Amino acid sequence: MTNAASKANPELLSDGRLADLDSWNEDVANQLAAKDGIKLGEDHWQVINAMRDYYREFNVSPVKKLLKRSLKEHSKSDRFDDKLLDSLFPHGVLTQGSKIAGVPLPYLDVELERSTLKAKPARAEATHFTESFEFEGKQYPVTHLGNLLDLHLWNDKVAEFMASKEGITLTDEHWEILNFLRKFYFEYGIAPMVKILQKHLAHEIGPEQASKEHLYALFPGGPSRQGSRIAGLPEPQGCIDP
Repeated sequence: MTNAASKANPELLSDGRLADLDSWNEDVANQLAAKDGIKLGEDHWQVINAMRDYYREFNVSPVKKLLKRSLKEHSKSDRFDDKLLDSLFPHGVLTQGSKIAGVPLPYLDVELERSTLKAKPARAEATHFTESFEFEGKQYPVTHLGNLLDLHLWNDKVAEFMASKEGITLTDEHWEILNFLRKFYFEYGIAPMVKILQKHLAHEIGPEQASKEHLYALFPGGPSRQGSRIAGLPEPQGCIDP
């Protein structure tokens, strides 16, 4: 089959998603939409393009709140609310919209899902807590990567204790990042990988605090991976830290 023919008739998985994301183009999107009884209009394309732009920039698909934020920034309005998105994609903008846009299904709380699986053995050189740790007479279970299994057990003192295990003494600058990570998580439902963290930090706090040099000076183990761990959050989704 020629490349042109394969793009005209792309291979689909059992759930109707593209087997090869590189086979996506606008004609393919129209085909996928038609299979679901949708005729793509201008609003559909704004959502599709927002999802694809986000995926190209971060290599992960946006969760719904981040998609709405991106649409608000590009359209300069709050028009793309839940009601409009549900009318455009009746089977769900994340499920149906990402399929038509030719991007992967977004993930939420991936580390919490993984924590139900058998833990992988910790690497010998790991400097963070593994399995569990004791603090002030209480046991704190963690994943093999050191993230708390019960997020409600976290507090400032626990954070300081976890940080000390990793050779970090928390300062106001550390807390600025930790508080931002927690705010982001409880607003969007995910711990951000480093590229997403940098983008939102630069927008809300400033480019100096968002620079790689600043972030890695504070968290040498990775502002996203190590920072989220000390902030009492799950492991970030997607590509995390180099």
